[in-house]
Amino acid sequence: MAKPVPMAEVWRGPLLESLHLGHAVICDASGQVVRSWGDPDAVIYPRSSVKMIQALPLITSGAAARYGLTSEQLALACASHNGAHIHTVRVNSWLDQLGLGDDDFRCGPQLPDDIPARIELIKSDNSPCQVHNNCSGKHAGFLTLTQYLGAGTEYIEVDHPVQQACLAAFEETTGQDSPGYGIDGCSAPNFATTVTGLARSMAWFASAGDRSDRASQAAQQLVAAMTAHPELVAGETRACTNLMRAMGGKVAIKTGAEAVFIAILPEQQMGVAVKITDGATRASECAIAALMVSLGVLEAEHPATRKYMNKTLYSRRGLECGAIRPAAELLF
Repeated sequence: MAKPVPMAEVWRGPLLESLHLGHAVICDASGQVVRSWGDPDAVIYPRSSVKMIQALPLITSGAAARYGLTSEQLALACASHNGAHIHTVRVNSWLDQLGLGDDDFRCGPQLPDDIPARIELIKSDNSPCQVHNNCSGKHAGFLTLTQYLGAGTEYIEVDHPVQQACLAAFEETTGQDSPGYGIDGCSAPNFATTVTGLARSMAWFASAGDRSDRASQAAQQLVAAMTAHPELVAGETRACTNLMRAMGGKVAIKTGAEAVFIAILPEQQMGVAVKITDGATRASECAIAALMVSLGVLEAEHPATRKYMNKTLYSRRGLECGAIRPAAELLF
């Protein structure tokens, strides 16, 4: 079994102060590995990086069409959002459309990452609701499919029809049987796969335009929604939003907890998966930016790129003191 390899370096002055190791895979439209780093067969939880897979049954079942879901709603189904007003207003409107309320969610409350929304809650002495949860868009999708199927309310149970549909989509697109699952931060099952399986799934999404089956058409809709609404997929200040904007809507990228990152490149018909073994987000953001630069879809000197790759570090007095850089092997 191959070991994880250097992916991101943290320099302070002339010394390498910290080193983040990980795995990465690039797959082509046929699902074959084009390039890999570390162990392509490492088994991981993809966490929120696979929300577009979890949203596939929402469309293939006919639920999205039945409820007339918009591209904004599909983007939110794929989102790990900041809990800003642009997110919560839309998710609450979605709940209203279903005749449901915050208590019907099973994701749990979360203090919003959006600073203005957080300050507003604190000043009003209100507690966060489940709609503030970064996964509330995904859960609105789960609730939509649950209602469409006439299934039970506990849609996060692994044997629930919604989660079984997600598992079927997951195994079909990764090309692998999942060895098991863990419970995600939003309480839904998160199915494990290899880094290669994750990259293969993203390549399947990237090449969906070459196929005419229902699942591939759904994949195209989801990728189009993500790239059309990057601010809904994450939010201001976030890497997913900033980098998708910098790439002009031609590439969909998505982070997951514990330093997972994916990319879907339709023009190149490639999928990318990154996992940093120590779970450091700064490293996964640096690595995905570097890989996008290497694949020719992101400018190295774009201001958004410099927030994550070759990022200058400053002291609290504003003195330049170091940098976060990708490992040289990622720049091919």
